[in-house]
Amino acid sequence: MGAIAAVWWWLATPITLARAPIDPADKVQCVSYAPFRGEQTPLESWTHIEADQIEQDLRQLGQITDCIRTYSMENGLDQVPAVAAKVGGLKVLQGIWLSSNRTKNFEQAALAVRLTKEFPDIISAVIVGNEVLLRGEMTTADLISIIRSVKAQVSVPVTYADVWEYWLKNREVYDAVDFVTIHILPYWEDFPVRAKFAAAHVGAIRERMAVAFPGKEILIGETGWPSEGRMRDGALPSRTNQARVVSEILSLAKTQKFRVNLIESYDQPWKRKLEGTVGGYWGLYDSVRRNLKYPPGQPISNFPYWKWYMGAGMGLSVLVFAVAMITLRRRPWTPRFSAWLGVGISATTAGILLGIGIDKMYYESYGIGGWLLWGALLLAGILSPIFCAQAMVIGRSLPTFLDLLGPREGRKWSKLTAVLGLTLAVTAVIAAQTALGFVFDPRYKDFPYAALTMAVVPFALLMLNRPQIGQRPIAEAVFAGVLTLSAAYVLVNEGRDNWQSLWTCAIYLLFALTLWRARAEQTQE
Repeated sequence: MGAIAAVWWWLATPITLARAPIDPADKVQCVSYAPFRGEQTPLESWTHIEADQIEQDLRQLGQITDCIRTYSMENGLDQVPAVAAKVGGLKVLQGIWLSSNRTKNFEQAALAVRLTKEFPDIISAVIVGNEVLLRGEMTTADLISIIRSVKAQVSVPVTYADVWEYWLKNREVYDAVDFVTIHILPYWEDFPVRAKFAAAHVGAIRERMAVAFPGKEILIGETGWPSEGRMRDGALPSRTNQARVVSEILSLAKTQKFRVNLIESYDQPWKRKLEGTVGGYWGLYDSVRRNLKYPPGQPISNFPYWKWYMGAGMGLSVLVFAVAMITLRRRPWTPRFSAWLGVGISATTAGILLGIGIDKMYYESYGIGGWLLWGALLLAGILSPIFCAQAMVIGRSLPTFLDLLGPREGRKWSKLTAVLGLTLAVTAVIAAQTALGFVFDPRYKDFPYAALTMAVVPFALLMLNRPQIGQRPIAEAVFAGVLTLSAAYVLVNEGRDNWQSLWTCAIYLLFALTLWRARAEQTQE
């Protein structure tokens, strides 16, 4: 229990910052705004956000900023300038969403011109296009043509927004805009930047762009850090890292006197469909309760509910030991010391990681499929130490897939065999599925290190009871091969700085070894 408490005390230790990330007494310059909540998504053309919902958001955002940036005028976002005028105190960087659809591009541009003329005191600038060159949906010449057309019809400054590298690749856009809007996202760089170096990276890139494009203002149109999601090299999404990066970038902007727009105001769940877990957690406010993630004066911890997680872990640890002891009372037996050692390791591992597994399942499960997948793996992580403890103290070995799915002739059946076999099968299938995902489509995949470790460690320890004779089952050998080859590739592909990858791959290899050592002829009592 002491180990569980010590680990959670360490994990939940809050950080202190010289500047509060978000402080109503020192408002941020500007934040990106999208109004979508819950199941609402701009990916469905029929989605329409009512003005009342936008008004609720803008009144809340007015407490922390004087400016919002929009990206489109579809799905009801054309109402933003009017609502901002009603609320008062907010300026709008009006975005025009450009794509390969030329007709829609001209419609959006015309609407933006109309809104700018209708709300000249609200719309402070027009951003004609967002990363359309990055997406390859428009030529540079066509983009410049639309920028010049809009610029000729409005009296406010006009710009274009894209990742900083694409400004360097398309320098001719510079002559068409009034100021340069660049995106600097340290997490998404080709060579990801650690959180502690993110602000310095933003400052260095801005200075480089100022040299490349002299004579015009450089607006950082997007920068920030995600609070949840998978690591990229040494770049770790977390609550504390997001708070640190935001705080340090805002301090740098204030010191060096440059404008910056943070991405983004509210977490956007719909982005997870395109960008994985990490895409939905760039907000300063959470998407469910619409609460500020970092209220001024409150400690900032990666696990604000750590006491509940610690309590749940202790409860699971006690349950594992209780099951082992009750099993012995019902069936007198003198287990080896190694059996009790295995029970202790399994119980402690599960107790420490249960809270992390719950936290990851909550934030990383998206849609019914996601909840089923991560829920099944976490359930396997809970059941594995419990039933492996029972098997350890009575000398039972880990069942094979044949014990669960093969013909029943010539073998005995038990409830313990069924539960352990099913838990093993579920873990193997999910482990293989996630491992192959990291090989063929890794960019947005989450590392299941916590729940997978909870499940695999007891299986590995239970193999101490394996029979010394018998044939190696084909299914287990195939799974072992898949996990080994996948882990070897992932280790190289993800790099040595990604501890989530290193941890997950270590468990893949441990599980592969466990499955490889399985034998078909097992004693069932």
